Amino acid sequence: MVHDTLANAGRYEALSPRFATAFAYLRTVDGTQPLGRFDIDGDNCFALVQTYATKPVETAKFEAHRKYIDIQFLYSGRETILWAPLADMKEETMAYNPEKEAALFKLIPDTTAVHVSAGHFAILYPEDAHAPCVEWGVSEQVFKVVIKVAVE
Repeated sequence: MVHDTLANAGRYEALSPRFATAFAYLRTVDGTQPLGRFDIDGDNCFALVQTYATKPVETAKFEAHRKYIDIQFLYSGRETILWAPLADMKEETMAYNPEKEAALFKLIPDTTAVHVSAGHFAILYPEDAHAPCVEWGVSEQVFKVVIKVAVE
């Protein structure tokens, strides 16, 4: 898991051949993009543009992916993303679903709270269980872009 600002994104472009394309797209985000899925490089790299109100931690569930790395970027608002190693997930609430490209797990007590604010991103690999969309103190409306980058 990586957490940084978009200003430093160039440091991470060597981690995947598709990261440069993903970060180039994120640099164009201005909060006026329509919501939904937008192909950047077909199924190899695409953006999910979304807006929502963050939720209380009690409603959160951990998720994990197999085929994609998430780059979760907040254009506006603040949220907490809870992080834990996938190996620590013991109680599955939804078995891996290939159509949703996710498995869900119950919250565990030993997590790391990653506070993400406007201009920040988190890179979450398949071994990174994460619970996004969680309130950081109070509920806030966020404008977020999640880039799905296919694992090589």
